[in-house]
Amino acid sequence: MAEKSLTAIPRDLRLLFNRANEAVQRQNFDYAIALFQQILEREPGLFECRRALRNAQLNKAGGRGGFFKRILSGASFSPLLGRGQIALRKGPLEAIAIAEQILNGDPHNSHAHKLLAEAALAAEMPRTAALSLEIVVKHAPKDKALAMQFAKALGRAGEQVRAEKILTDLQGTHPNDLEIAQALKDLSARRTLDEGGYEALADGTGSYRDILRNEQEAVSLEQEKRVVKTEDVAERLIAEYEARLQNEPHNLKLIRSLAELYTQKKRFAEALAYYDRIRASQGGTDPSLDRNIAETIVRRYDHELSQLDPNAADFAAQSAKIQAEKQAYQLEECRKRAERFPTDLQIRFEMGQVYYEAGKFNEAIQEFQKAQANPHRHIQALYHLGQCFASKGINDLAARTLQNALKEKLIFDEEKKELLYALGCVLDKMGKRDEAIEQFKLIYEQDIGYKDVAAKIDAYYSAQG
Repeated sequence: MAEKSLTAIPRDLRLLFNRANEAVQRQNFDYAIALFQQILEREPGLFECRRALRNAQLNKAGGRGGFFKRILSGASFSPLLGRGQIALRKGPLEAIAIAEQILNGDPHNSHAHKLLAEAALAAEMPRTAALSLEIVVKHAPKDKALAMQFAKALGRAGEQVRAEKILTDLQGTHPNDLEIAQALKDLSARRTLDEGGYEALADGTGSYRDILRNEQEAVSLEQEKRVVKTEDVAERLIAEYEARLQNEPHNLKLIRSLAELYTQKKRFAEALAYYDRIRASQGGTDPSLDRNIAETIVRRYDHELSQLDPNAADFAAQSAKIQAEKQAYQLEECRKRAERFPTDLQIRFEMGQVYYEAGKFNEAIQEFQKAQANPHRHIQALYHLGQCFASKGINDLAARTLQNALKEKLIFDEEKKELLYALGCVLDKMGKRDEAIEQFKLIYEQDIGYKDVAAKIDAYYSAQG
């Protein structure tokens, strides 16, 4: 659900919003809160109303902040929080409404704000999520995961400058953190497009084209932002950037863009040369750069594989040779990065993936067990651990690991489908067919076209007669 401005809602609600603001001015906070909630029941994406409601709740609390901080554990609201978590699995808007019930009594409740933020992001309401996350981060300024989530919400809301400052401060505390470096890179790529034009976008009075100098620049940026660029656009951008580089030889962002374009064009030698140029300039202190280089080399191996003739007599031998070289490179490259950045748990996760693909399950298990400590990879690390145990035939441990991951996965998305499907397959191997089919049915209810769940369900009920 897209967030709305006041100009986009019906006139009767705008009048109600004005009455609520008048009530706030008279310090009649209970009446104002009731009116704001009445508006949000009809227009949950009205951010200005959400912000006004939050201010009214905080004003009503007055000087009782110390009391509220003492009950941040949420014990007084645990039944509602439990209902909210259950509601989140069904629909984010219901979860948001429950979170607001808690915030009416305790506007500083961190558990309610976290619930609301998660639900708001799921509902495509990033400004609403950022509003709550800002409050939570103030209570826990050293919590890296919360700060990352706050920056992500700000970035999705178009507030790249604030998001970039948060991530830059985090990078100062965690200089070798790959997740932070990648997040900064993503923000930098979008900042030129969004900077200075968010208010017009938010108000519905303009588009990003309105904030650019001319139509030609708009087209150029729009083409640059596409995930898959057509050949002619990529060639044109390369020519433009090469020309600019003559006048801006130390523009590392420009050099990185050229490297990415050359990678897309499968001109890997030029891409790697530009990445090496960045590395020489930075002195080899950027883990995200090492990852870009590794990904480019892996893509080069994949390209070599795609160029083999499947009808050739030596196709199998040549394919096996390139696959072996690729696998050996990935393992060695991950080892080197892990030595250079020993605290980077993202590298541990990647190394586990490479070990798993190589069939080295014990080594993979060790890496995924370490990677669990990364909050951004925790659930995926559990998923891969479960797959490793299953591959070794330790199905009971695989099932328990996947079940633990599912307990922490509240939103029903692609990742949850993946976990449910894997658990169903493991339970089926254990001969627990009824339990297995229950996992597949959970997917079937939401997405009948996922993998072969429809066939599994049909086969099960056919066997039941």
